[in-house]
Amino acid sequence: MQCLIRRVSAALALMLFAGITNAAGLDIDRLMQGLAQIRSGQASFVEKKYIAMLDKPVESSGELFYSAPDRLEKRTLKPKPESMILDGGSIVIERGRQKHSLQLQDYPELAAVIDSIRGTLAGDRKALERSYRLSLEGGAERWTLQLLPIDEKMQAAIKHIRIAGAQHFVSSIEINRVDGDRSLMLIEKLTAR
Repeated sequence: MQCLIRRVSAALALMLFAGITNAAGLDIDRLMQGLAQIRSGQASFVEKKYIAMLDKPVESSGELFYSAPDRLEKRTLKPKPESMILDGGSIVIERGRQKHSLQLQDYPELAAVIDSIRGTLAGDRKALERSYRLSLEGGAERWTLQLLPIDEKMQAAIKHIRIAGAQHFVSSIEINRVDGDRSLMLIEKLTAR
């Protein structure tokens, strides 16, 4: 279950690509307004997972797709093809001939991670603040949004999530876990409509 939570939270965190207004004095409300304007988008990604038990990070790459309000898709192309689709309240993961389906209502901690990320994609500050304490550093040219879990169960797993970007584009997502493991996802290309 923890592996699934890591995979899904990492994938969804990477999906936080969106536009931001190019106004001076960027604050959380302006950031959320810009995020809310994005109805769909596509990005290519490179993800590195740093796991304490391994000498080198595990690297993967592929494509991401988002359609408002709640459809996210991660297509991993390397090192092995894999697909993960989040649509409404369900997640479908396909690896080769294996296909796994989950209902979020059966996994409340996973649902909390997903709902928090959906809140960011939707530009819904209130939804985010139900699960995270938010802080924003920088301006439109270079900004970092930090999400700190407020729920005790989430605090036991996730230390914080950092989303960095410039202007109307998220360039990296870092998820730091309490156990010392972390993932760093870089967005290489972005299109949004």
